[in-house]
Amino acid sequence: MGTVPTRILVTGALGQIGTELVESLRDKYGEESVVSTDVRESENCMQLDVMDAKRIEDLVQSKGITDIYHLAALLSATGEKNPDLCWRINVDGLVNVISAAKKYGCRLFSPSSIAVFGPDCPKHAPQVTGLSPATVYGKTKVVGEHLAMTSGIDMRGLRYPGLISWKAPAGGGTTDYAVEIFHAALSDGHYDCFVRENTRLPMMYMDDAIRATLELMEAPFDSLGTARGGYNITGCSFTAGELVDSIRRHIPDFTCSFKPDVRQNYADSWPDSIEDDVARNEWGWMPKFDLDKIVDEMVENLQ
Repeated sequence: MGTVPTRILVTGALGQIGTELVESLRDKYGEESVVSTDVRESENCMQLDVMDAKRIEDLVQSKGITDIYHLAALLSATGEKNPDLCWRINVDGLVNVISAAKKYGCRLFSPSSIAVFGPDCPKHAPQVTGLSPATVYGKTKVVGEHLAMTSGIDMRGLRYPGLISWKAPAGGGTTDYAVEIFHAALSDGHYDCFVRENTRLPMMYMDDAIRATLELMEAPFDSLGTARGGYNITGCSFTAGELVDSIRRHIPDFTCSFKPDVRQNYADSWPDSIEDDVARNEWGWMPKFDLDKIVDEMVENLQ
């Protein structure tokens, strides 16, 4: 008996993470081994609504899927505008995917988020702490972590910090200012930021996030402990003001005004930084990008 070849299904493949993850998975496993899906159809991407349980099962079976990367979700800022839809997509959609994974013996990656933390969390967030999120999005991610540990399948997740990428637009999250600001700096020389200057949040460059995802999925199952459903991972933490200062190394005349909106409340409920000893010890996590390195990459690539 030979080993079964890896066949991967990605949901939400046209989103901020999916765009780059699909690229990396195809580089690693081959173009034909990765089935890319999204609620929107496009070239190289099939249409799949995660609310359609039968269609998910049919795809998993017909394509011989072994691994699912389930990225379809509504993010924090978008989700708060439509909490019922956010719950349906993020929880019911995940349940549909778990059901198919269970039926056909697939491994499953389903991301969590720093949004699982609430105002009662220490400002330097440990792996194990009370999870009382202030947003519906955060609540859906807490449920996802619980499902990972009770689903009876090999299901893994990462608590992604704010993600910064030049390849795909931000997707309606609270940390989107850290992506928008680069586009504004290069096109207009000015940005109106929707959080305060002193707002410090955990962030990560997308290259680190994709690498963390692949490294977690490569780790032997028996090396992973009770954090398997949502590992804390650190990139770097910085304030909106520090981000502006770093961008000015490249664009000295760049100006930014700070006009907090409702997203400030979500940001205030999250920790300033993340403790990720468990991920480092269990599967060797280590970030490569600090603030200045992120800014250098973003400016160079967007120019």
